[in-house]
Amino acid sequence: MRISDDRYSRDRLRLDLALRFIHHEARTHTIRAWTGLTDDRIRKLYRTYLCEAGGARVARHRGKSPRQAAYFTRSLRMRREAAVFASVSSLFGLITPQTIKVDRGAQPPPTVARGALLCEAFETYRALVDEPQISFEHAVFLVGALDCGDELRVAHCRDCAGVLVTDRLALRAAICNDCAHARNFPAGGPPG
Repeated sequence: MRISDDRYSRDRLRLDLALRFIHHEARTHTIRAWTGLTDDRIRKLYRTYLCEAGGARVARHRGKSPRQAAYFTRSLRMRREAAVFASVSSLFGLITPQTIKVDRGAQPPPTVARGALLCEAFETYRALVDEPQISFEHAVFLVGALDCGDELRVAHCRDCAGVLVTDRLALRAAICNDCAHARNFPAGGPPG
């Protein structure tokens, strides 16, 4: 066997993705879901490449990943940041257009290729936003929630066509914060 064989390439891609996830402070079960590596292998990667190699300490979060959709709609700042991340994710092809979805609730499975795109989208979002509030784990949840479409959806402002992240069950017409402010409406849209 040569190191250039497909099997080694696949393993190398999985390990590289796991290291990127670790640098973004992803939880072990998130890394396992996206790379297929075992928990033990992920912990060894962290110890070998970050702790023992003298690299910068990266926080290792424990417990369940975030699962509250309201986190992204709770404030003006979070709505803006969620919209930026949704825009970037859409450009990277992580979020499919809602109009062509036939089976709402179905989302693509986590793969190494999608994981690499997720890292690219997250890194781009962090470069665009000053003092970003969305963690990597929140970003993973947001991509899944938007792609699934059960709680959150990508919408467009009725005035400027800007991208918004809205509650799927919202009764008001989608209007961005800037247009609402210009019209003196509350951020959710006109009353009524």
